[in-house]
Amino acid sequence: MENHSKVNFENSYNSLPETFFKRVKPEKMPDVGLFLLNQKLSDGLDLDYSWLKKKAGIQFLSGQNLIKGSEPIALAYAGHQFGSFVPQLGDGRAILLGEVKDKNGYLKDIHLKGSGKTPFSRSGDGRATLGPVLREYIISEYMNSINIPTTRSLAAITTGEKVVRERLLPGAILVRIANSHIRVGTFQYFAARQMTKEIKILADYIIERHFELSLSSKNIYEKFLMEIIKSQANLISKWMSAGFIHGVMNTDNTCLTGETIDYGPCAFLDNFDYNKVFSSIDYQGRYSYKNQPNIILWNLTRFAETILPLIDNNLNKSIKKAEEILNEFASIYESNWISIMGYKLGIDEANKTDKNLIEEFLTLMQNQQLDFTNSFYSLSFLIEKDQIEKEGPPKSHRIYSKIKSSDWYSKWKKRLNVNKKNLKKILKTLLINNPSIIPRNHIVEKVLNDAIYENKKDSLNDFLNALNDPYKLRTFDDPYTKPPSPNEEVTQTFCGT
Repeated sequence: MENHSKVNFENSYNSLPETFFKRVKPEKMPDVGLFLLNQKLSDGLDLDYSWLKKKAGIQFLSGQNLIKGSEPIALAYAGHQFGSFVPQLGDGRAILLGEVKDKNGYLKDIHLKGSGKTPFSRSGDGRATLGPVLREYIISEYMNSINIPTTRSLAAITTGEKVVRERLLPGAILVRIANSHIRVGTFQYFAARQMTKEIKILADYIIERHFELSLSSKNIYEKFLMEIIKSQANLISKWMSAGFIHGVMNTDNTCLTGETIDYGPCAFLDNFDYNKVFSSIDYQGRYSYKNQPNIILWNLTRFAETILPLIDNNLNKSIKKAEEILNEFASIYESNWISIMGYKLGIDEANKTDKNLIEEFLTLMQNQQLDFTNSFYSLSFLIEKDQIEKEGPPKSHRIYSKIKSSDWYSKWKKRLNVNKKNLKKILKTLLINNPSIIPRNHIVEKVLNDAIYENKKDSLNDFLNALNDPYKLRTFDDPYTKPPSPNEEVTQTFCGT
């Protein structure tokens, strides 16, 4: 076991009872290599970027050589998958390498995805393939760039082996960074076994690490539930405002710290559609765009059920208190959503009366089959003629004409009360809240194909650099802002497992 002074592990989860995890080492891989390394993130984690690029650093990142202090474990959890409960899931192809403190003193998980079999693998091979690893790297880093809470991607590692899926594919490991990997399903694992003591241990652990404000409350666990609800309402309102569809909102994919996790078949909307589904296995549309707020409340209800014994000794009282707290979700979510969507319309202090204006704009996009991202981005150029001529795309652009000729447009201008005094402020609000670029499905697929099979890694790096500057002014003729043509459109995405 190598000692490297730049990596100092503080493994708090390992201090919990061994019923919470299985100790396991990453499997040896034939020939590990560095495909991508995130310098900005490594600097934020106070890790030595130049060392990580070297052979010893790559051996560390891939789990081939364990650094002193690393105590790798596979986490136990259960979960509802598409509504059906599975009592034992767990890290079947992932390992928590350890926890480190970032430059701000916050503890972060270093998690390897695709590092080999674990006791939770069941019939799986414990591997990941390069395409889905790079896809998660791209999208998770973009989510971070537009300030949506997310796990991060530190590195993509090639393993030198071929992985059997529908065909032989190059193997890879994603080095994922997160505040926590505790899920709704983690609590469900113990609840299904009626292990109340372990539920309390887990709750106390996550409260102390992530929800310290709950400790000052008269009823710690009621406050804890409310904080969880707030974090999820915040996350989903941001997903909805970005046109993001997660695709597999199972309870084992609901991270209790309110981070986006386990990207799988996720995708961003092109043309707006409330009912849009991308995931190839979501036959009923359970996780469609419009259902995401309802599903997260369903998941939160499953979580609340697991901590009922902690809220009150009297089960009936506990259920009543939990229901009262869960009933707060709708108003918290709606308030967040109205505020965020208001900013996207240039309204600094949106309120409930603006809900109709927001929904009318979405209906306009739905009826006219307008691109979600470009419609919002175009608003800054629609406000004032000079802005269109100086910075925007051609006035004849289809989105312009559809929006400007609508009844909604005049209502919006009236709500903003545009004049010479407030124009600059409105434009700023619009431009800092509406990205000009998203990781469009057809572009993601093209750059991945180029990078993996055509040895054109530059296109991937260029795309990553562009996504890292999401609010840059771009014309609608920019290749990254263009919606897909009919023959480019991606209609289905896959879990990539």
